[in-house]
Amino acid sequence: MTQLILASSSPFRKEILNKLNLTYKAISPDVDETPLDTEIPIDYVARLSQAKAKALQADHPTALIIGSDQTAVINGEIIGKPGDYNNAFKQLSDASGQKITFYTGLTLLNASTGMLDTDVIPFHVHFRILTPSMIEHYLKAEQPYNCAGSFKSEGLGIALFEKLEGDDPNSLIGLPLIRLIRMLEEQGINVI
Repeated sequence: MTQLILASSSPFRKEILNKLNLTYKAISPDVDETPLDTEIPIDYVARLSQAKAKALQADHPTALIIGSDQTAVINGEIIGKPGDYNNAFKQLSDASGQKITFYTGLTLLNASTGMLDTDVIPFHVHFRILTPSMIEHYLKAEQPYNCAGSFKSEGLGIALFEKLEGDDPNSLIGLPLIRLIRMLEEQGINVI
């Protein structure tokens, strides 16, 4: 049986991968996530998903390694994790009435053959018009300071949205399972 590794320390990605009832290890990769100067969002998340998987290859030379990274884009600008209340308030104020696109880079690396399968999955979030009191109430309730875009769609964050558009709701949280299942099947691992 091939060892499966999730190259992530994200509790959200672990929770999503647990849906597949697969045996795996989650190991945090050591990767510099600084965007390159001229890098567009799609290239950025593809590069980081590959870098995360490759970072574990030497120590796990026979494993299948899942790398994933996500970024949010509003009006052509990358927005990251807010880190604190003030940045989160600004992000949600800027998102009010807007569409944010989340790009999730997904890589499956067969460490023994070196084969990389990489894809970038978009997901669009249309925000309601948000008042300052709505934003304040939401931030105090969920404190989503380690989440790109300053919300948790799997929680109260759903109240911030007008509509969601995408092929896989898991991609919004950071791990596109529909695409991952196909990648795993191509490597001989059947989920069902």
